[in-house]
Amino acid sequence: MTTDEAAAYLRLSERKLYELVANGAVPCTKVTGKWLFPKAALDRWLAAGLIAPAALMHAPAPPIVGGSHDPLLEWSLRESGCELASLPEGSEAGLRRLARGEVAAAAIHLHRLQDQGSDGDDEQANTQAVAGASGLHDAVVIAFARREQGLVVAAGNPLGLGDIAAVAARRARLALRPQGAGAQLLLLALLARAGLALDQLAAIKPSCPTGADIAQAVRSGRADCGVATRAVAQAAGLGFVPLTWERFDLVLRQRNYFLPGPQALFAFLRAAAFRERAAELGGYDVSEAGRVRWVN
Repeated sequence: MTTDEAAAYLRLSERKLYELVANGAVPCTKVTGKWLFPKAALDRWLAAGLIAPAALMHAPAPPIVGGSHDPLLEWSLRESGCELASLPEGSEAGLRRLARGEVAAAAIHLHRLQDQGSDGDDEQANTQAVAGASGLHDAVVIAFARREQGLVVAAGNPLGLGDIAAVAARRARLALRPQGAGAQLLLLALLARAGLALDQLAAIKPSCPTGADIAQAVRSGRADCGVATRAVAQAAGLGFVPLTWERFDLVLRQRNYFLPGPQALFAFLRAAAFRERAAELGGYDVSEAGRVRWVN
């Protein structure tokens, strides 16, 4: 609907509707310079009680990107001038914080177990998780990169590890990520596909908060291996055993998509410097960076 149609539908003046748009309080999108209001999104907005007087003005979410840690994302947040901070706690934790309004966006890379209908292709795992998440009826998923995930091992791969089955067979000490982290979900999916259980691995404790902590555990000799990206292994000067490619996406609310911070970041994803950094780090495919993958 156009602005006048939406104002009439909501029984508001156009001026009041523009105020709501300016404050990111109503679902809308801008096409060729004109504001458009999807009727289905407006209906969900009304049904959720967001037009109640006490909730007309949304408290702005803190300018923080929660969810998963990634070296290229960390660098982009700093170099883009978007003024968004990072709170890496894992993909599922990031989505929960986003639903509660505690972060402006969440970085996620999710994986499904084989017995949950996965055939090994997790192209839609992120979008399906967001679609089924409570409290994210107005979410949009933006592609950041495809990343190469695998086993971070000591230089030269002295144990000759080739896959997760070899990790179990050789009782290699495996550094884990926290429950709900994307890398931990990937590990569980790989185990399911190999017909193995987590307790069959020689896992070390405590878990490692980020991929960089996995690399430090291997480099220090506390662990023989752990699941992380090629970029993490390369930055630490360690060996890497490739296992799969995955989607690494950004999730935010539609009303926050056009805010200056996210827009500065998305513009930076189209810059040559971003592509050059991705190639330098290794293990990234950024050909779709900034593309809208899914809109609720």
